[in-house]
Amino acid sequence: MRDRHSGVTISRSNDTIVTKAQGRSRIVQKHILIVEDEPAIRDMVAFALRKAGMEAAHAADARGAQSMIAERVPDLILLDWMLPGMSGLDLARRLRKEDLTRDVPIIMLTARGEETDRVGGLEAGVDDYVVKPFSPRELIARINAVMRRTHGVDGDGGVSIGALRIDSGAHRVYARQEPKYLEGSGGTVEAASDAIVPIGPTEYRLLHFFMTHAERVYSRSQLLDYVWGGSVYVEERTVDVHIRRLRKTLEPFGCQDLVQTVRGAGYRFSTTPAE
Repeated sequence: MRDRHSGVTISRSNDTIVTKAQGRSRIVQKHILIVEDEPAIRDMVAFALRKAGMEAAHAADARGAQSMIAERVPDLILLDWMLPGMSGLDLARRLRKEDLTRDVPIIMLTARGEETDRVGGLEAGVDDYVVKPFSPRELIARINAVMRRTHGVDGDGGVSIGALRIDSGAHRVYARQEPKYLEGSGGTVEAASDAIVPIGPTEYRLLHFFMTHAERVYSRSQLLDYVWGGSVYVEERTVDVHIRRLRKTLEPFGCQDLVQTVRGAGYRFSTTPAE
């Protein structure tokens, strides 16, 4: 939707408003889905996430969670063990079997701290446990730890692979440059610095997704769901257009080959040369 008076493009996804004006965009890097049926705990967790600069969405049961995921795939799921209807453990098993959520980190929120329960959760595909009652500080620390472990993302949402580095806080992409040797008064002086990569908002989102999910192959439809969102209608050919634009953006920095085409399957971001 475009506001003809302000020149601002507004899109909505799960009550989140993303605005783009004059080539700038504001994107929340960590979208966390809270699946918890107790309103007090759900509200406390949501408040802690927003205070930590994350975006919080919530559902009260497995059906609501699946509906939210269909609209927008989260970066991480906080999942209560004891849910009405389908349990959190059964939901975790189901999410691990689906292509869309197979790689989404899951932290289980539970009052069950026994070893057998923890082992059962880990076998179901849960990445970590937080035992109730817990402090917001501990929860945020565990979220950041899981994100680093699963996506290679630092505490500020930044990520570095090969010669490329994303500073999510500044919403910028940098490319490492080869050292240059300059003749100074005292002899040869080495000067090296990262160059800013001029990049459009869609290519930025695409690159951020690739770099936080490196070495994995994604089909066009999966990229549409992850990068554009399930509630937006975009033809699959649009992905090819933005892939070409991304490669063209990276070409001056010698990084275009990091975005690889996997024939018959989709695309992959990898530092290993394509076969």
